[in-house]
Amino acid sequence: MPKIDKEQKFFDFSDYGRGPAVFFSNLLKNSSVSPVQVTIWFGIIGILSAYAILLENYLIAGFGLILKSIVDAMDGELARIKESPSYSGRYLDSIFDSILNLIFIMVINYKSDSSYWLAFIAYIALQLQGTLYNYYYVILRHRTIGGDTTSKIFESKPPAAFPTESQTTVNILFHVFRVLYFPFDWVIYRFDASAFKIRQIPNWFMSMISIYGLGFQLMIMAIMLSMGFIEFIIPFFIGYSSLIIVFTLIRKLAIK
Repeated sequence: MPKIDKEQKFFDFSDYGRGPAVFFSNLLKNSSVSPVQVTIWFGIIGILSAYAILLENYLIAGFGLILKSIVDAMDGELARIKESPSYSGRYLDSIFDSILNLIFIMVINYKSDSSYWLAFIAYIALQLQGTLYNYYYVILRHRTIGGDTTSKIFESKPPAAFPTESQTTVNILFHVFRVLYFPFDWVIYRFDASAFKIRQIPNWFMSMISIYGLGFQLMIMAIMLSMGFIEFIIPFFIGYSSLIIVFTLIRKLAIK
């Protein structure tokens, strides 16, 4: 099932890994590899990328971040190809993303001799940026006829597990997911609570917002690491958050 229909398809700057992800997922469609196993792969790739930063192998680290983005897109694609949806995989994917973002920021902080409070602010900035993108994307998907509506802005209780997964596992992962994401969801919702009333979100707006997608964030990190600008990464992402105000103002003024 597509996330959005063809008319609402937009150029997503953060989704550069989708093509390779579809290609490799099709290679795995008849294998015993599960989408959750792919999720674990990208978690391992993320850890190895962080370790490469610690070793100051910044080119390898940058490559790892891009590879992580590709493999990150593979688990969902493989689930769709194999027709094996999983709430466990969905929550595990998001949990890994949050934890890995924190790890990336902390190792970058360590190697650039930045202060830990600035690193924590940068982590919050990263999460808010990604949440803003996901907020509008979820609204767009709910406006799509036949689109993917499994994701929601606020989820108050665990969903009923699919037959192929454990309800206990879904419950545990849901509560971890909620702890990690609810504060950011609430903040972004307060920024633009009336967005749910939008009849249609223009493609140009979604393309603009997609520079806050995780894939694009990691690409920025990869480029800055490769260019030897590691000490500028944390202040960059803090300043990058100023666009949250710009984007929400554009939405409120130009998109009704």
